[in-house]
Amino acid sequence: MRRAADGWHAVLRIGAVDHCVWSKEPPVLGSPYVAELPFDGDFGARAYAARRLWRAMNGRAPGPAFHTLSKQRQERLSAAIRALDARSAGGSYRVIAEVLFGEKRIPDRAWKTHDLRNRTIRLVQGGAALMRGGYRKLLRPGRRDE
Repeated sequence: MRRAADGWHAVLRIGAVDHCVWSKEPPVLGSPYVAELPFDGDFGARAYAARRLWRAMNGRAPGPAFHTLSKQRQERLSAAIRALDARSAGGSYRVIAEVLFGEKRIPDRAWKTHDLRNRTIRLVQGGAALMRGGYRKLLRPGRRDE
């Protein structure tokens, strides 16, 4: 638990699941609490999280997380971050592609027009977009108002 300018933040581990909780006032053990959910663009996610917390607190299985990233999406995000790190350290697109995709897949000639060059550039650009704040979209899947 930690105190911040906006209140108190805590992570409650119930079973194998972490639940993030925020309170305006310092929490008091044994006191009853309510969940306050504003009717905003994040209402669905908040209501889902509140229900999972309630289920866990009452000894029930919390159920699946609000969203999960597919294995393919996880791998692409990992590659984008690795590509951005390598580019930020001065690596060329060719060297980055060799590390990400294997040296054998990179042609000796026609590199400038090869698909893996374009894919590597897109990965670096995707990593840069995440770094500039795009990672927040991962926390709110399915929202179309942003």
